[in-house]
Amino acid sequence: MLLKDKVGIEFIFLRTFNKMKLLIFTEGTIMMHKDAINHTREEIIRQVKTKQKSVRDYEHYVPIFNSVEKLQNWKDDGVDIIYLTSRIKSKEINQIRTVIKIYNFPKGELIFRRENENYREVIERIIPDILIEDDCESIGGIDEMSITYVDPKIKEKIKSISILEFGGIDHLPNNIIQL
Repeated sequence: MLLKDKVGIEFIFLRTFNKMKLLIFTEGTIMMHKDAINHTREEIIRQVKTKQKSVRDYEHYVPIFNSVEKLQNWKDDGVDIIYLTSRIKSKEINQIRTVIKIYNFPKGELIFRRENENYREVIERIIPDILIEDDCESIGGIDEMSITYVDPKIKEKIKSISILEFGGIDHLPNNIIQL
C-alpha cells in the first residue's frame, strides 16, 4: 500500500510540475526491418550482420512486439517522448519518421546526429531523464551504445535502461515511474 501511494504521489508530481524526457532509440529498440518478423532474435542479428536486404529498407520497418502500446502508456503518464534514429541521411530520417506515423507511435520529436556529431554529444545535448537503448549486439555491443561515453556528471542524471537488441520493450513496466 505504501509503495502504491508513493507511486501515485510521484505520478501527480510528474503530471503537475514536471515533464520527464524519455529518449528512446528507434532501430533495434522499438522497430525492426520487415524481414525480421517471425524470426528469432539470433536470426535477426544474423540478418543485420550479413546485411540482409530489408535491413536497409527503412520505409518498411515495423514495430517490435507491442512497443507502440508501451510507449503510449508512458505518454499517457505524461512523459515527453523523443525518438533517436541512427539514420543521418534526410531520406532515411524521413522514412523512419513515416514509420512512426504509419504505426501510430505516440507523438514525439525524432532526433538524429547532426553533422560530425556522435551519440555521446546527442545524449549530452538532450540530457534525458530516461534513456532506453538496445545493447547493440549486431554492431559491436557496449562500445556502440550511446550511454557508454557520456560524461559521468551527466550520466548520473540519466536513468539508463539497456535492453536486448530486437528484444522489445514489452517487459518494461507500464508505469513510467516504475522504470
